[in-house]
Amino acid sequence: MTDPLLELPSDWQRALAIVAHPDDVEYAAAAAVATWTDQGKEVVYLMASRGECGIVGVDPEKAKPVREAEQRASAAVAGVTRVEFLDHPDGLIEYGPRLRRDFAHAIRRHRPDLLVTLNHHDHWRGVSWNTPDHRHVGRAALDAVADAANEHLFPQEGLAPWEGVRWQAVANSPYPTHAVDVTWAVERGVRAVLAHETYLRALTDEDPEEYVRAFLGRNLAAAGARFGGRPAVPFEVFHRDPYRERAGQVHYR
Repeated sequence: MTDPLLELPSDWQRALAIVAHPDDVEYAAAAAVATWTDQGKEVVYLMASRGECGIVGVDPEKAKPVREAEQRASAAVAGVTRVEFLDHPDGLIEYGPRLRRDFAHAIRRHRPDLLVTLNHHDHWRGVSWNTPDHRHVGRAALDAVADAANEHLFPQEGLAPWEGVRWQAVANSPYPTHAVDVTWAVERGVRAVLAHETYLRALTDEDPEEYVRAFLGRNLAAAGARFGGRPAVPFEVFHRDPYRERAGQVHYR
């Protein structure tokens, strides 16, 4: 794909990022998050699991507190102070009403203007197959936006329906449409990934910083080639119009 990427809309104040595991936001979009928080925007992270099966050689129960602590440290680098975890099982997250309910309740609690999630498509740019956790969480997060707006779905005392999500942004999508200029946040993005220290040590035999700078550099440059040469984080963006949606006429982009 070579079409120029559009600027991701900035007319929003609160974002909720829903992903499957600790480190998902960092690999995909930490520099964008740091850019947003520097602009005074509020971003909350919600992890569907605690990533307990993600560290080779470490028992899942021992990995849970490690991954949670590293995620909180990483979020702080990007300016995010609120990080929440659900307890869906890492590697076995299932798409369905329970997942949609949990996400809809989170949307109603945090009342975001922007919903961010990770690649929900079957593949990564046609090169490798995506994991079930990413696919299921991404799709459930996108679906939960409409669920959260519907007073008849997943009611919970004290939580009013919320139909204020105007934009849905999918990070690391193979079909990006928009991007965020992260020129001033590249180093923050690197440091956010490096905060997952234990995970990285088990993941690669390379020097962690060299590994992180290499893959982030490639990704930012690839998006930047379609975004005026500026380092950029790409997103597939959907514009949600609840009135059209209720009429069965969903408006994308």
